[in-house]
Amino acid sequence: MRTPTGILVFTIVMLILDLYVFQAVKAVSNAASPKTKLIISIAYWTFSALAIVCFLIFAFTRHEMIGGKIRSYLFAMAVGLFLAKLTAIIFFLADDIRRLIQWTAGKLFFSNTEGETMNSTEGNGISRSVFLSWLGLGVGTTLFGSLLYGFRNKYNYQVNRIKLSYQNLPAGFKGFKMVHISDIHSGSLHDKKAVMHGMQEILNEKADIILFTGDLVNDMATEVNGLKKVLSKLSAPMGVFSILGNHDYGDYVQWPIKGTSKEQNLEDVKQMHADMGWRLLMNEHVELERNSDKIALLGIENWSAKSRFPKHGKMNEAYKGTEAYPFKILLSHDPSHWDAEVIPEYKDIDLMLSGHTHGMQFGMEIPGFKWSPVQYMYKQWAGLYENEKQKLYVNRGFGFIGYPGRVGILPEITVIEFV
Repeated sequence: MRTPTGILVFTIVMLILDLYVFQAVKAVSNAASPKTKLIISIAYWTFSALAIVCFLIFAFTRHEMIGGKIRSYLFAMAVGLFLAKLTAIIFFLADDIRRLIQWTAGKLFFSNTEGETMNSTEGNGISRSVFLSWLGLGVGTTLFGSLLYGFRNKYNYQVNRIKLSYQNLPAGFKGFKMVHISDIHSGSLHDKKAVMHGMQEILNEKADIILFTGDLVNDMATEVNGLKKVLSKLSAPMGVFSILGNHDYGDYVQWPIKGTSKEQNLEDVKQMHADMGWRLLMNEHVELERNSDKIALLGIENWSAKSRFPKHGKMNEAYKGTEAYPFKILLSHDPSHWDAEVIPEYKDIDLMLSGHTHGMQFGMEIPGFKWSPVQYMYKQWAGLYENEKQKLYVNRGFGFIGYPGRVGILPEITVIEFV
């Protein structure tokens, strides 16, 4: 998208959408006075032009030029309007297809008089064309409004508590409590006070251990600088353990930046974990002991079944030496790893903890039902999943990226207790 060709194509697509949606705007305002029509037209094209300007500013600037916070809102406004119009067009296309079929049928099977009767509005009611135009505009506006409302939810941390039971869990780990967080995305978090509130909620749980499943940054290690003291406050009797996510490798920016190479940035990200007192697991395992019983905690680098994400993880290295442990917990950032490798090859991994999807930061969750567009890309995308005796939990993410908000899928602090 950041290539000149990609920017040009997206801009052209936005203009085409604007022209198409404007036809519906004209249809619903057809009965208005000339002055009102002019005001509506000016307002529509002003907002459309602003959306394109926001996108172009985002595309042609870097973080250090106007600040990450401003850039994220520019991106959200442009893409929000784009998605709202794209949604509205579904209804407009349905109406255009209906009218095309009706017109074709009138030409082929009816006389001119009959065809004219067929295409006229029945009675004095609103025509189906205007109705679908209103419906499309209404749905698109509602979507855009919900995205604006979602700005206020980005720090609205939800504590989700689950209890898990296993027949092979050593007795010494009964009542063992873990806090699981994921996807902090430091470069997106600009309200230090709100983040501190989230850290305090974690500390209030008084968990035995805290586990973080990747994406500490969006791109650069320097993003953590402003939050280092806040994140360093995390502590637990058994420690804080972490892994890397796909964003931690710096794959989504052009290097060098400020004289730093991609390789050095990755080393700096690793050092940030150490500086904050977090034990970063790099394709390895550690032993956890409680009440004289022992289990294994494995952590691997990012490994994804999706071709566009890296496969740095080496499960064979992390697993080696854990055969004798009666219970195993795996930290792996991308939940697609579960179906692709863990279930078929490592059936004695009892619990896998992941993140990555954020629940797309958009969706719906009510008792007994959850939905998000991300479910069409990831089979396991939020919450608890089971396959025979193995379990996977996908955290919805502590932070956010791209869209600076949350709609329906709120930032999550997961508390897991073994019973």
